[in-house]
Amino acid sequence: MNILILEEEIHLAQKVALRLQEEGNNCTQISNIKEVNFDIDYDSILLSTNISSNDVEKIIRKFNTSTIILLVSYVSDATVTKPLKDGANDYIVKPFIMDELVRKVNHYKEFKSLQNQNDNLTNYVDFAFNKIEYDMEIPTKLPFIIEANDQRVADKIVFDVAKRLNKTIKFISLENHTKVEPSNFANELLYIYDFHFIKKNSREIILNTISEYDVIVCSLEDIGEIQYPKINIRTTSKISTVDSILTINDYVKMMVVNFQNKYPDTELSRRLGISRKSLWEKRKKFGIEKNKGKKDE
Repeated sequence: MNILILEEEIHLAQKVALRLQEEGNNCTQISNIKEVNFDIDYDSILLSTNISSNDVEKIIRKFNTSTIILLVSYVSDATVTKPLKDGANDYIVKPFIMDELVRKVNHYKEFKSLQNQNDNLTNYVDFAFNKIEYDMEIPTKLPFIIEANDQRVADKIVFDVAKRLNKTIKFISLENHTKVEPSNFANELLYIYDFHFIKKNSREIILNTISEYDVIVCSLEDIGEIQYPKINIRTTSKISTVDSILTINDYVKMMVVNFQNKYPDTELSRRLGISRKSLWEKRKKFGIEKNKGKKDE
């Protein structure tokens, strides 16, 4: 990090600079505001409040995107309360333990990194969901079930619910897991998807364990009558856009899940270029239950 140390106690400033440089930082050490280069962007500023309050305010206003930690000799409205209101991030009282100062500097470095990461992810989610719309009413009581032919719409609903509840989302795919313990995620919004991959008895076990928790379950096929509110989403395009080449198995799995309710096995296997026996074997391998309501021709 690029760090500015504005401290009139030269010996203290030198000790601070040396320690922070040992941590891999680039430090500029000055003793008064006249030496400040206002054209440089600093990641962090260690600012003594022994200088005039006007100069302290000027530094804070100018470097409003930097992390500013006040180096104070005593706590008062002028040395701590007002600078914090003006935009400073934190303070430490002299004399201080050097490790504590380093901890504060590293804490705000990590905080800014996580903040930037969160902003990037938020922007990406907004971008990804920008053109996805749904007009159905979303249940206010959880748990509830989403039956969808487009995973992206279900995902958007889950993100919208998480925002409303101010909860983080725990994603669990049932493609490779058949056991879920909702009690382990009692403080999160549990999003169970790929529900169509598991057998009927496994579905019933999961449905019987989620009644007391904030859970949303998503299936890409009809799962029949259940004890929870259910919304059904049918978009005009059943296959989501992918940004990479699928393996043959992944392609077959996607086609079977998306189209087994539309075509009988004879037609589905013909379109996939495989035999009905091979289609049966694929279903068994992927754990996909055949919809009993669709008669073969």
